[in-house]
Amino acid sequence: MKNEYDFSRAKRGAIAPAAKGKTRITIRVDDEILDWFRQQVHAEGGGNYQTQINLALKDHITRQDNVLADTLRRVLREEIAAYNATPAAVPTQSPRKRGAGTRI
Repeated sequence: MKNEYDFSRAKRGAIAPAAKGKTRITIRVDDEILDWFRQQVHAEGGGNYQTQINLALKDHITRQDNVLADTLRRVLREEIAAYNATPAAVPTQSPRKRGAGTRI
């Protein structure tokens, strides 16, 4: 170790830039959540808990999108089945009265 270090040309900030498509943020999570992800990484023999959190969030988003799509499909099927099951009502038109708001 040196007795003195020259920091006159040092730059503050992250050593390595973030990968393309990634953004560095700061979030607050419960200690239990962070501990759980760290335990998962340890159980897998190493890795990065941040990657695991990112994968869990992506999985959640994918499932939410699928839930919405599945719900829409179910509702449409139910509505179409109900529409096809009822006899089509023929709309009746009342005879128009000439001059009552009708322009010629």
